[in-house]
Amino acid sequence: MAAPVALSAARAVRWVLRAAAAGPLLPGPARLLESCAPRVTVLSARWSGGSSALGSILGIPAEKPSDSLGQHPPPVATNKKEQERLLRNKPDQPQNPKVLRIAIIGAPNAGKSTLSNQLLGRKVFPVSRKVHTTRCKARGVVTYEDTQLIILDTPGLTSPFKAKRHNLDEAMLTDPWDSMKHADLVLVLVDVSDHWTRNSLSKEVLKCLSEFPEIPSVLVLNKVDLLKKKYILLELVNDLTEGIVNGRKLEARSAFKDNSSSSAESPLQVTQTSPPENRAHEPHCLQEADGGQVGCSLDNSSDMRASEARLVTEGAQGPKCYGPKDVKNMKGWPCFKEIFMLAALRGEEVDTLKRYLLMQAKPGPWEFHSEVLTSQSPQEICDNIIREKILEYLPLEVPYGVTQVTEIWEEGPSGELLIVQSLLVPRKSHMMMLIGRRGKVISRIAQEAGQDLMNVFLCDVRLKLRVDMKS
Repeated sequence: MAAPVALSAARAVRWVLRAAAAGPLLPGPARLLESCAPRVTVLSARWSGGSSALGSILGIPAEKPSDSLGQHPPPVATNKKEQERLLRNKPDQPQNPKVLRIAIIGAPNAGKSTLSNQLLGRKVFPVSRKVHTTRCKARGVVTYEDTQLIILDTPGLTSPFKAKRHNLDEAMLTDPWDSMKHADLVLVLVDVSDHWTRNSLSKEVLKCLSEFPEIPSVLVLNKVDLLKKKYILLELVNDLTEGIVNGRKLEARSAFKDNSSSSAESPLQVTQTSPPENRAHEPHCLQEADGGQVGCSLDNSSDMRASEARLVTEGAQGPKCYGPKDVKNMKGWPCFKEIFMLAALRGEEVDTLKRYLLMQAKPGPWEFHSEVLTSQSPQEICDNIIREKILEYLPLEVPYGVTQVTEIWEEGPSGELLIVQSLLVPRKSHMMMLIGRRGKVISRIAQEAGQDLMNVFLCDVRLKLRVDMKS
C-alpha cells in the first residue's frame, strides 16, 4: 500500500489553476479551495493523514486539521553562558518521545531560512534577497507536545567556483553534506518564481540526493504566490520529479492554444488511473475516481492562453534507487515521497507542511530541552541579523567584504541589552556607502536589526553600530 499522500499539493494546484486565468491572487488558497471542490468526495484510508500537493493535484479532498499548531516559541537567552547551560540541560522529554531531524537543502536564495523561521515561529536565521546569506549550518528546534523537530538550516548548495567568487568559507561547501548525514528526512526547496532555474534541480542538489538515496526526500515548491500563471506548476512537478513521485508514475500533458479573442473556458482535467491488474484491489472510491475529471473553469483574458492538462498516476513496481551516475542526465529527482507548494514569506501552507513533518517523527529521545529554540549563541544570531541588513542595503559584492567585531555586550539593570558592534570595511568608498548620506543607511540598519533582535530575545535592545576601515 502506498504511503499517505499529503494535502498541501492539492490545495496549491487548485489555487494555481483557479488563479491562472482569473486575474489577481486572492488573499489565500483556502477560499479558492472551497470554491473549487473536487467531485470525488469519498476518501480511502490510504489517503488519510497528510496534506500534500500531490493529493491536491489528484483532487483528493483536504482534511480539516483537528487542532491548531498555534504555539509560543521560547525566546533565545541573551547571555551566552545561559544559552550554553540550556544546551547542556537534560531534555525534559515525555514518556514516549518522538523526534525527526530535517535537512533543508536547495539552491542559494530559494527561501530555506525563511521556511525555517516560519516553522520555528520566531526569526533566528538571517534572510536576505542576496545569495549566501546563511554562511554556516545551524539548528532550530520545534517542540510540540511529545514531538521534537530538529531543523538543520544549511547554506545553499554551491560550486567551488562560486564559493571563491563570493569569498565564502569552506564550510559553505561542506555543511549541507554534513547535515544530510544526520537527517531523517530532507526537504528540497525550489523557488518557482525564478524562471531561469525552476525547471530543473541544480547539479549540486542532485548530487547530494544521489549520495544519500536512503533518506526520504520531499519536494517543496516555494514562492507560489509570486507565480502569475499557476498552471505552470503542473509542468514543474513533472520536470522536478522526472514524472515519478513515491514510486508512482505521473504523466502530465498540456496543450496550449493562443487565445487572442474573447474569454474562453478551458477545463483542467486531473485523472488518476491504475494498471488493470491492480484495479481489483483498489478501494471502491478510487475506482469511481478513475477516468473522472476534477476541474475548475479558467476564464482567460486576451493575453493568456487556454490550457488543458491531464495528470495521470500509474502504479509502479516501487521506488528505484538512483546513484550519482544515474542523475547526470536528469533534470529532477524521481524518488520524492511528497510534494508541497507554499509561500514561506507569507506563511501560507507552512502549517500544512509542519503537520506532515510532525507525523513523520519516529520514537526516539529528544536532543534538546523544550526551552531551546536554536543551537546558535546569542552573539551568532546578532551577527547574522546585522549582516542580513548589510546585505540588503549595500550593492553587489560590497557586503561580503564587511567584518563584524562585537565591542560591547552587556545587560542593563532593567534587563535591557546593550550591543556595540564595529563594522570594518576594506575601502573608504565602501565605508561611505555603509554610512550613507547623513548617516541614514547605517541608522536604518541599526534600527531594523535592533527590532529583529528584540523579537528574538523578547527584551529591549539598544544596538549601536560603528563603521571603520580595516587596518
